[in-house]
Amino acid sequence: MTKNAVKTRNRILDSAGSLFNTAGIRGATLDAIAAAAGVTKKTLYYHFRSKDDLVAASLAKEDMSGPGERRISTPDLGSFQENVLSLFADIARFAADPHWQGCAFTRAAFELAGMPGHPGVAAAKGYKGRLENKFFQELEIIGLGEARTVSRRLILLLDGAITHCVVFHDPEYAFEAGRLALELVSAAMAKAHIGLNPASVSMPKPWKERTTLERRPNLQLAS
Repeated sequence: MTKNAVKTRNRILDSAGSLFNTAGIRGATLDAIAAAAGVTKKTLYYHFRSKDDLVAASLAKEDMSGPGERRISTPDLGSFQENVLSLFADIARFAADPHWQGCAFTRAAFELAGMPGHPGVAAAKGYKGRLENKFFQELEIIGLGEARTVSRRLILLLDGAITHCVVFHDPEYAFEAGRLALELVSAAMAKAHIGLNPASVSMPKPWKERTTLERRPNLQLAS
């Protein structure tokens, strides 16, 4: 593929992602996406066989740009907990934006509910599954016997925080979920006789700064 073709494809993906966010997957037409990208529908179809193909590619790009799996992977116990907390700190920061719409994969799964074979649903399952499995792998390395149960509960806390922050745009839901995540991992470690004092975990920057900020709607947290 030539450099110009790559640029065109990326421009189409950027326009599709933006319209999927604002109009929804079903609401964003191929005509609108082509117009936003400044290409003809013929050019769009040259790069993507169908709208389903475009949805899958858009979510794949979202997957590659997300920090989740890379951030979780750590060589030692303390940094694992710190990195998990940083995921919740990111959600808290995003929640301060009244226009934030949450996780693209969750939105796709809900919008395409009842269509289990749709590439968008498959992409959402794949992303969520990989994230949960990454939790599991890292907890197994640590030596946690309940790694599968704890990883599943961490995913539930993460998705619950995202959902409530989208509804209320209140960062406190993310902070509370993060505290619960730390307690969950620490309790499982204690049960497995793996020692680490939760107080020794370095808090992400938003956690440190939130205590000095006055709580108000759409609180702007430091990035």
